[in-house]
Amino acid sequence: MTHRPLHQALRHHPLLFAPVLPPVRSPAHRIADRVAETARLLRDEPRIDAVYVPELVEENHEGRPRFRSYDPREYVLHVTSRTGHPGIVTKVVVHFPGTETLREWAERTVRMGIHHVVLVGGSSHRIPYPGPTVEAADALVVPLLKSVHGTVGNIAIAHRRDEPQRMLRKTRAGVDFLTTQLLFEAREMIDTIRDYGRLCQAEGVTPATVILSFAPLGDEDDLEFVRWLGASLPDEVEQALLQEEQAFSRRSVELALSIWTEVVNAVGGSGVPLGVNVEQVSARHFVSARDLVRAFASLLPSRTAGAAA
Repeated sequence: MTHRPLHQALRHHPLLFAPVLPPVRSPAHRIADRVAETARLLRDEPRIDAVYVPELVEENHEGRPRFRSYDPREYVLHVTSRTGHPGIVTKVVVHFPGTETLREWAERTVRMGIHHVVLVGGSSHRIPYPGPTVEAADALVVPLLKSVHGTVGNIAIAHRRDEPQRMLRKTRAGVDFLTTQLLFEAREMIDTIRDYGRLCQAEGVTPATVILSFAPLGDEDDLEFVRWLGASLPDEVEQALLQEEQAFSRRSVELALSIWTEVVNAVGGSGVPLGVNVEQVSARHFVSARDLVRAFASLLPSRTAGAAA
């Protein structure tokens, strides 16, 4: 199957799948099994536009990183060689010693054949990280990726102060899309998208695509993990998920679909293109992640419809 170039797919309700990476010291056969699992889903669900592989990093109190998972670039290459899908990798830029090492990473990434990246900042504004800010990284990486018809994304955090203004600055820097943290309620995201759309209209700027991220959850441990990832999880949502332990996963899937519908209905006139990213937050959630992907695939316009839009 021929897949649309990502820059085209981004304008028409893109659907991304973010698999969980194997641990960094996984044996080769376990990595191969995970790659095969991901590739099988991409082949079975033609509505998926790209595989999106986040970099998971733990930080100590000084902000020094510990890379806990397999190299996202290597994983993407394994998957895309089997399926032909575009691959997106994320990189936490603040951990680089400086801009020159970031430049080397970006050039190496392009030479590897990966042309789509998401640049991410640190987990705390209180830590004096050694590397560049996200906006400085965008200024360096965007021209390089554009020269090979690639795309660059950043993260949108709805509960962060002045987020619409941050999103506008990133859009002016040439960012093509903004992926959100995992969403468990709609209101903050609706307000952020509306304000961002108004800012773009006032400034005559074409909005970047905002890709809403969702994940199926299975138990209380998953709730703790997504908090660690930085997700905003309202108490009432947590209580609703915990009401019936055996239906936890189903409830989280229903919640994701309802949030998407609420956001789409509320921001339809904002001029901001929207998309979906389904994250598999643990290896044991592959089936529920697959089910959520399929549910979104049935909600989103088909590729044919998008191409005609």
